[in-house]
Amino acid sequence: MRFFGFIVITCHFLCACSLNTPQRRDVIKYKNKSISTEANKTSPLAAYTDVQYLAPDIQVELKYASADNFLNQRLYFSLDRAYLQKDVAERLAKVQKALSQTHPGYHLLIYDALRPVSVQQKMWEALDSLPPVERAKFVSNPKNLSLHNMGAAVDLTLTDSKGNPLDMGAGFDDIRKIAYPCLEDSFLRTGELSTAQIQNRLLLRNAMRAQGFRQLPTEWWHFNACSRSEAKLKYKVLYKEP
Repeated sequence: MRFFGFIVITCHFLCACSLNTPQRRDVIKYKNKSISTEANKTSPLAAYTDVQYLAPDIQVELKYASADNFLNQRLYFSLDRAYLQKDVAERLAKVQKALSQTHPGYHLLIYDALRPVSVQQKMWEALDSLPPVERAKFVSNPKNLSLHNMGAAVDLTLTDSKGNPLDMGAGFDDIRKIAYPCLEDSFLRTGELSTAQIQNRLLLRNAMRAQGFRQLPTEWWHFNACSRSEAKLKYKVLYKEP
């Protein structure tokens, strides 16, 4: 996910002011719910897979299905589950399986997955105070599409055996540099990130990398399943919310 709803200043390759970390809402859990029923075969979502259908142990808390997000408004109205391309969802299910073996009781917690282009457009327009070149550093231009629009990107974290999100040293959608994976060593040296926080990030990062996911250098929570050019060749785009 590459967007932010506040005034920002470019520094290095991204500079930003701070955001308050939103409070965690109740986690949504769906058990064995398939999108392949007769009633859903004509839905645009039929081209995607409900992650929890493949991996019920993965938790979901869609930030844009509520006002608990950087725009402080609800953006999803019919989307209430995390959808991805089938092969991407299968890889994520393998991440959860491996995590359950190495860290019993730990779960992936998805904040965002498939995102309609119509919502991408709203996010793009929300940053109209910035020139397009600068704006594109925070949210993909809808004309170029985002991997989220194709169900090939996921924003997520980890929860411990008590259901609490691990401390990553910066919240989801935190626009400060302290959220940048590429600057972790610097913040560790200054003491602004602790060893435990770095270890939590590494646990998530290594688990995702084991299944070929690629992390953005500026967002500890965002992982791409492939390149944008590859996704455009392989996957369908969700233009509007069903």
